[in-house]
Amino acid sequence: MSNQYEITQLLHSISNGNQNAYNELLPIVYDELKKIASNQLNNEYLAHTMSKTDLVHELFIKLVDQSQISYSDRTHFYAIAARSMRQLLVDYARKKKAAKRGGDQLDISLDVDLINIQKHAEQILDVNEHLTKLAQFDERLAKIVELRFFAGLSIENTAEIMEISVSTANRDWMKARAWLYQQIKNNS
Repeated sequence: MSNQYEITQLLHSISNGNQNAYNELLPIVYDELKKIASNQLNNEYLAHTMSKTDLVHELFIKLVDQSQISYSDRTHFYAIAARSMRQLLVDYARKKKAAKRGGDQLDISLDVDLINIQKHAEQILDVNEHLTKLAQFDERLAKIVELRFFAGLSIENTAEIMEISVSTANRDWMKARAWLYQQIKNNS
């Protein structure tokens, strides 16, 4: 994650009402946001109707439109970006599911490298529903899943953003995956 101090300063400017700071922020965070989007919209299938550039642009527009948010630092910014990306991907998946109206059911995988919105709309919606339940009793586990699954961050980047050790992030990721797998299995 680049220029931590500069990002934090720009976010403070945005929180203080300086809308021009968004124009300075975008070039700094764009590559990182594009990496996150790339992890979600991998090139395994070529039938995407949403590109990683489209996803980043929609994400940034959504973040700019959030006049109520007061970013405290870059960690907070990336956490909000992950949650916003989750919302965008879930909305996109709902539209895909509605278009199919009950197409073939797919096996659920929590492998962050294999998720594909076009083919896995049902999976995204299932994980989103269970993630909401997980957040009710363990917010940290839910945030880790959000950063790993929806934002596609590495365990190291997730640990950095969550301000926890890599081993703790890895342990929490395993716990969250096990919990989600059990919930999804029980609902099958």
